[in-house]
Amino acid sequence: MKNFSWGHGVVIALLAFIVFILSMMFLFPNGQKNSEMVTDNYYEEELKYQDVIDAKKKADELPEKPVYSQDPKGIKITFPKEYNNSNTTVKFVLNRTDDQNLDIKKSVQLDASQSFTIPSQVLKVGNYTLRLSWTKDKTDYRMDYDVIWK
Repeated sequence: MKNFSWGHGVVIALLAFIVFILSMMFLFPNGQKNSEMVTDNYYEEELKYQDVIDAKKKADELPEKPVYSQDPKGIKITFPKEYNNSNTTVKFVLNRTDDQNLDIKKSVQLDASQSFTIPSQVLKVGNYTLRLSWTKDKTDYRMDYDVIWK
């Protein structure tokens, strides 16, 4: 019987490491399960991203910003009083973080209280990103909100 030397230990350690890596590959093949892109037109939107940066900066500089609230009826977004349907166009995208089939994208009209509601019937429990875009007097604005619908 041969003596056990440090060379044998190195070989055993390497073999154990290789077995560990291969077992990780075969036991957990679904590591990239939720690897969907946020939007289908990701690359086209990336080219227009400077416009988004400018719109977000303009929204950050506003003294009064749109706010959202949640109640059993849905998600309500309320704009400041000087906004109305004649000087403002509003669009929103509600991205579901784990399932793009639950995304909602719409242009909306503000009601008499300068608000609109995303009804609870179209929402499922989970995390969303609300991308609110609006144009007021030919100036674009955008705000993003992280929303947890319960």
